[in-house]
Amino acid sequence: MNVWITFTVFAALMQAVRTAGQKQLTSSVSPMAATLVRYVFGLPFAIAYLLFLERYDAVTHLSNAIQIPRFVTYALLAGVAQILATFLLVKAVSFKNFTVGTSFAKTEAIQTAVFGMLLFGSTLNSLGWLAVAVGVAGIFIVSIPTKNGRWEPMNILLGTLSGTAFSFTSLWLREASISVGLPVLTSAAITLLFMVATQSLMCMTYIALKEPEQFSAMMKRLRLCWFVGLTSALGSIGWFTAMTAQNPALVKSLGQVEFIFTLLITTLFFKEKVTGRELFGVLAIVASVILIIKAT
Repeated sequence: MNVWITFTVFAALMQAVRTAGQKQLTSSVSPMAATLVRYVFGLPFAIAYLLFLERYDAVTHLSNAIQIPRFVTYALLAGVAQILATFLLVKAVSFKNFTVGTSFAKTEAIQTAVFGMLLFGSTLNSLGWLAVAVGVAGIFIVSIPTKNGRWEPMNILLGTLSGTAFSFTSLWLREASISVGLPVLTSAAITLLFMVATQSLMCMTYIALKEPEQFSAMMKRLRLCWFVGLTSALGSIGWFTAMTAQNPALVKSLGQVEFIFTLLITTLFFKEKVTGRELFGVLAIVASVILIIKAT
């Protein structure tokens, strides 16, 4: 099995767990504070990971990377896009139906394929496009409300816009990472650390200026904050590594297995019932995964 597949599945699992943790966090902090938690509490783990990979050369590699204009430009763009995407996703999952918000955020797979082709010439073969299409179809099937449920227009809009921002995050972080010119693991780790550090600074500045009371609110949920930070860092390690090694559209399409994890979390922790239609959607996602593996 290709290494990027392993990293993607791991990232999808961690992201599903982290999103559930952020859902719990939004009951006591603002959406931007929940976004800050992801970065500032994930930063120590990003530092530790780079040191683990490149004990004595970590500082040198990071110093060299920030002297590359292409790296800095795309890493900063990706960082801002991810903050926006995370903020929108946190808002989306704050609605009653946790599944619908994350469903439409997952349209990032098809959006990444289209924008990647238009902006960076990242092409997929016919089987790859079919895999993306089947996966997106599965997401829409899963997101159809239950009999007593209903669509929340704002939930759909926020989820879709979150997917757009995540798609640009994926494309830009890949461009930043490959510009470093080091082995995949190291390039991905450097890009992750740079982005998380700058994102922590940006979000902390916003909170200090606009929502200073959120710092004390975060301290009251310290244990949950560390949980979100850890799972976010682990998930990002998976995503960054996979997208450095492979076309982000395929990575995000395979990453839709996150929805299977999300449904399990929805059922076990949020006590929302899973319908036959949702199970059918899951089968479509599984079919998409099989096609992706064949396409690569």
